Amino acid sequence: MIQNSNSTFIDSKKHLLILDALRGIAAIMVIMMHTFELFCEGDYHKLFINHGYLAVDFFFMLSGYVMAHAYDDRWDKMTVRDFFKRRLIRLHPLIILGMTIGALLFFLQASPIFPKIADASVWQLLLVMVIGYTLIPIPPAMDIRGWNEMHPLNGPAWSLFFEYVANILHAFILRKLPNLVLSILVLMAAVALFHLAITKASGDLIGGWSIEPEQLKIGFTRLLFP
Repeated sequence: MIQNSNSTFIDSKKHLLILDALRGIAAIMVIMMHTFELFCEGDYHKLFINHGYLAVDFFFMLSGYVMAHAYDDRWDKMTVRDFFKRRLIRLHPLIILGMTIGALLFFLQASPIFPKIADASVWQLLLVMVIGYTLIPIPPAMDIRGWNEMHPLNGPAWSLFFEYVANILHAFILRKLPNLVLSILVLMAAVALFHLAITKASGDLIGGWSIEPEQLKIGFTRLLFP
């Protein structure tokens, strides 16, 4: 990375095409899983590629690698503000686009699967959309779709919320810790993930899309080890 006279940073690191390929494969897995949800009649044991949701956990791991690879040797030339500016420029335009498309489709649809849709007013829709632009989670009481999602206009945005949490933790805490402390934290996170995997009643790791306490626990557990 080099710094020009306007104190902006130009990325000079090699682009890793293999990571794009892995992202694509993981995204296809998630799409396939959610597509076939329509045909499993609520029984996830019948769902084709029913562990496709684990691609989200892979995304978390991949993001951690990319963040470290891209920035960890640049902190002597880059401020925390520069870091967050670059992350926002990279991630946030598509978050806004996704929320806008979600709001338009929400306004045009009526579905018996989501009974709350018919009861939502236009001002409620606009309010949830504007809050969604900030990626701030909404409480279940404001959910206008009926699944208690933190982002009902773009359900998968819950994982991007946790991505932002990871960026904040990395910038302010994790990058400053010695390897021994990081190793201990990784071990603790692994134990927490293992405990969730063997004790969760549904026998999977699905969850994290709501700010209900149990869902937040699942979300942070799925985030921290990867």
